[in-house]
Amino acid sequence: MNLKDTFLASLVPIFLGFGFVIAKPGMEYFPPMLLMGMRFVFAASILVWWFPIPRAFLKKIFIASLIANTLQYGLTYTGLSFIDASAAVLLVQTEVPFGVIFAYFMLKEKPTIRSLVGITIAFVGVYVLTGSPSLDGKFAGVALVVIGSGVWALGQVLVKPLSKEINPLALVAWMALFSGPILIALSAIFDGNTINYFKTANFNSWMIAIYLGFIMQPITYGCFYYVLKNNPIYKVLPIVTMGIPLTGLLAAIFLLGEKPTEELFIGGAIIIIGVILIVFTKPKKN
Repeated sequence: MNLKDTFLASLVPIFLGFGFVIAKPGMEYFPPMLLMGMRFVFAASILVWWFPIPRAFLKKIFIASLIANTLQYGLTYTGLSFIDASAAVLLVQTEVPFGVIFAYFMLKEKPTIRSLVGITIAFVGVYVLTGSPSLDGKFAGVALVVIGSGVWALGQVLVKPLSKEINPLALVAWMALFSGPILIALSAIFDGNTINYFKTANFNSWMIAIYLGFIMQPITYGCFYYVLKNNPIYKVLPIVTMGIPLTGLLAAIFLLGEKPTEELFIGGAIIIIGVILIVFTKPKKN
């Protein structure tokens, strides 16, 4: 991978890790589903105009968006609202082992022995991490984040064949257009009057929503798909995957003032070791 692509790939975890963490204070004023709904509506409002309507794939895009965006972000960010961001940013790394599992059952992509060992190690890390005192009595939050990670992996399996038929950034735009309004509607049902949240939110919360939708979403996925177009996925994925926990932890510590416990560091390290074994496994030569 050349220097330009390496630089662009390194921007992805920086923006994603930072965005994941700062979403937590944003949820002090906006409920999780409302904040994510705003994120996708904002992103769709600037992206969707650049691409033609993929009429032949709208049904499949809707189903993929329902799982990969609506359900996943609803679960993950609701879980984040219950637990520290430093713990959540490590737990979401289980997306990688979940992805291998779903790829095997749905795409018949056989994992290597190394990947299977990595999956086992990653889930041992989850068990250790959940022993952190900061997560005591917060099982619901942990469960929502981990389940959300599994749903994300399932969603990517559904998105993969679509990405071969549609411009990847166009796919992001149209999925956001579907999922954003649904998340806002769900928030109105479960959280109450949406207008009241808009009226009472402070300036910082609005800036967080704007960052997530207008800056983070287009830049991260734009960079990711540009680099992915020019390089093998096994070269891109390690940079993106390994950078998110580091960026997220630093942001949680220095911006939110969180103090991760020993169990969190140990469990998180074990999870990352498992993920490294998975993502640094090169595909077999034919």
